[in-house]
Amino acid sequence: MSFFQEIFKNEILNISICSWFLAQVIKVFINLLLTKEFSFERFIGAGGMPSSHSSTVSALVIAIARVEGVSSSLFGISFVLASIVMYDAMGVRRAAGEQAKVINLFVEKHDENSDYPIDKKLKEFLGHTPIEVIGGAILGILVGSFYPIIV
Repeated sequence: MSFFQEIFKNEILNISICSWFLAQVIKVFINLLLTKEFSFERFIGAGGMPSSHSSTVSALVIAIARVEGVSSSLFGISFVLASIVMYDAMGVRRAAGEQAKVINLFVEKHDENSDYPIDKKLKEFLGHTPIEVIGGAILGILVGSFYPIIV
């Protein structure tokens, strides 16, 4: 069996990727509803509702629970990983996005007086609010639980 055939048979990987993909598609539609503009960056970019990071790792946890069982080492590892990823999305990455907003505002106000003008803004859409993380986690749990029905 070829490498790619084996990859496509990996249910845990497929569930995780499906959950990531659905979260990214939902982000595009939510952004479209809110701004009335299509933004492909919302499909590939970080931040927004629902958190695709949370969705992916939550689906991973549920998929491993279904395939390997909750007493398996893989379940324990995936649960710890998911906890760290979701905490980081609300903490460090969100703080970095907030700092980027302030820095961009500062540069915008002071750029004309600077000897070193900055032509590129820092990325502000990095982390997630708690509700975005919870939304992603719920999506991941649903995808992980109902994957055979969804696909």
